[in-house]
Amino acid sequence: MDREQRPLVIGISGGSGSGKTTFVRRLRQLFDEEELCILSLDNYYKPREEQQCDAEGVKNFDLPESFRREDFLRDVRKLLRGETIEIQEYRYNQPGPKKILHIRPAPVLVVEGLYALYFLTQAGLCDLQVFIHAHPVSKLVRRVRRDRIERNYPVEDVLYRYERHVFPAYRAYIAPFRDVADIVINNTEHFEGGLRILSGFIRHYLEGLSTQG
Repeated sequence: MDREQRPLVIGISGGSGSGKTTFVRRLRQLFDEEELCILSLDNYYKPREEQQCDAEGVKNFDLPESFRREDFLRDVRKLLRGETIEIQEYRYNQPGPKKILHIRPAPVLVVEGLYALYFLTQAGLCDLQVFIHAHPVSKLVRRVRRDRIERNYPVEDVLYRYERHVFPAYRAYIAPFRDVADIVINNTEHFEGGLRILSGFIRHYLEGLSTQG
């Protein structure tokens, strides 16, 4: 696929609790859908029954194998070809009907998730690597709050998964991208500066496209 003919792909990754989803939601508010589209890797989790178990029989949702990688890359390539995709929203254990998301292509494609950079770079599909960093204590506190309140997980379960699943996977597969990312955004307290930098880069890129057209 000719790089000059396809959208700019921005991969955004970081550890669990680093604030990726919140950051991307704020970024979404700054651009029209005709300018920027967002694809979340969370919507490509495999069903619970297909997840691997650890030595204690607990399902591990934090491995690369926890995701439908080929389906994810297939949809990325569809968006790059200018095709609209339909995917089912992943809702964890939250009740209620699942939404069908219609994602339309745009000049800038933002892909967000734990393994966004891991999958995209291996496939040669990432133009700009963005890593969201936060202090480990901040990430753990956010994880406990999110899983306890939003997903109704017991605190003991959250802490077990963080120690046995989340942190080992982060260290092995995600943290290495902090050293090679094009932009590292510190979100221990807030990400406002990083948001201005990335949104400014995207705006400049879009303006360049308009002058070419």
